[in-house]
Amino acid sequence: MKSLRIVLSLLLLLTATAALAQTAFQKSFDQLKSLTGSWEGKTSDGKPVQVSFEDVAGGSALMSEIHGHGPENMVSMFHLDGPNRLLMTHYCGAGNQPRMTASTSPDGNTITFDFLDATNLATPDAGHMQRVVITILDANHHTEDWTFADHGKEMKEFFDLQRKM
Repeated sequence: MKSLRIVLSLLLLLTATAALAQTAFQKSFDQLKSLTGSWEGKTSDGKPVQVSFEDVAGGSALMSEIHGHGPENMVSMFHLDGPNRLLMTHYCGAGNQPRMTASTSPDGNTITFDFLDATNLATPDAGHMQRVVITILDANHHTEDWTFADHGKEMKEFFDLQRKM
């Protein structure tokens, strides 16, 4: 009887610990939420760019808006899809909406989003955002590395961003 109580106690403790543990994707989503606020920096060709992050929908989504890069602002939405998948939908100036799934570096500071599918994509090789890599260097500095694919050609854009104080 005593050993049964010990086993049940251990099972209860392990269950409680597992319930409180965050998945890597939940941690990545929280890491992205730490970017909430306004950012400014330069593109890879030295042009100014501004990016804002806003926690929306009761904390269930994070909205990012890129200002000053091209004729229209671009918006991306980040959200969890259950505990084991982090998604990004990018509302692109190209008129389509690629969805991307996340993977995270072992240290948790680099989150890579790779193309999953898209709405309003005329053909599979039509121009669309293919990959986004966000690296959080510290609380006031992060980079964004964007890859756009169009008929087999890749175009890259890199943003080096500092938090606006």
